[in-house]
Amino acid sequence: MKRFFIGLSLLSCVSFLQAQDGWEAGFWLGTTNYFGDLNTSYDLSRPGLSGGIIARYNFNKRVAIKFSGSYGSVSADDAESSNAFERARNLSFESPIVDATAQFEFNFLPYTHGSKDEFFTPYLFAGLSGFYFNPKATFEGEVYELRELGTEGQFKGEEYYTVQGALTYGGGIKVDLSYEWSLNVEIGARYLFTDYLDDVSTVYPDREDLLRDRGEIAVALSDRSVEIEGFDDSTIGQPGTQRGNSNNNDTYIMFGVGLLYYFGDLKCPTPSSRGF
Repeated sequence: MKRFFIGLSLLSCVSFLQAQDGWEAGFWLGTTNYFGDLNTSYDLSRPGLSGGIIARYNFNKRVAIKFSGSYGSVSADDAESSNAFERARNLSFESPIVDATAQFEFNFLPYTHGSKDEFFTPYLFAGLSGFYFNPKATFEGEVYELRELGTEGQFKGEEYYTVQGALTYGGGIKVDLSYEWSLNVEIGARYLFTDYLDDVSTVYPDREDLLRDRGEIAVALSDRSVEIEGFDDSTIGQPGTQRGNSNNNDTYIMFGVGLLYYFGDLKCPTPSSRGF
C-alpha cells in the first residue's frame, strides 16, 4: 500500500511537470506607438515609454491566459507629417494610456520551464483590453484637456467616454533563463472601439456654435490650421469639412520585454530504495 501511494505521488508529479500548469508573475518595460488620424503614415518616430505588471496562468505546454496592467503615453503632431493636408490642418495631441488586458496565448512549440529541450517558443495571442485615455494639447504655453472643449461640436454631457475597450492581438517569444525565471519579448496591438484617442474623428463644427457653447479656447483648438505653400487649404476649418476619418478607429501598439517568475514549483517525493 505504501508503494502504491508513493507511486501515485510520483505519477501526479510527472503529470504536473508534463502539463506545466501554474502561475507566473513579473513586469515589463517598453514603448507605445499610436496610429490614427494624426499618424496615417504609421510613423514610429514618437514612441512613448511604457511598462506594467504581468500574471500568467499556464494550462499546459501550449495554452496560457495572461493578465496585465500597463501604463504608457502616446502623441502625434501634424507639423511632422509628410502629407500636405495634415501639415495644413496642424493639429496635435498627447495622452496617457492606462491599459488592462486579458489574453489567451498559444505556444507554437511545447514550452516547459527548466527543460533543456523545451525552453523557448514563439507564441500568438488574442484577447480584450479596457483602457483610459485623456487627449491634451498645448496652446500658447498652456496644456488643455481636449475632451472638455468639444472640438468637433459635441454637446455638453455628450462628449466621448475616456474609458473604452479594444481588441488585443499580437505575438512574442518566451525564453527560459532558469527554471524560475523567463524572458518574454512581445508586441501587441489594440484595435480601439473609439476613434477619439487623438480627439480627431469627423468634421469641423460651426465656429459660432462652438464659441457660444465652449468659448474661445475651444474654437482655437478645434481649428489650428496654417497656410502651406503650394497647397490650397481654403476648405480646412470650414463647418462640415473633413477634420478626421471616422471610418477607421485608432490603434496603439505596445512593444516590451518582460521578466517573469514561475511559481509552479512542485517538490516531488524521492523514492526510497528501502520502500521499493
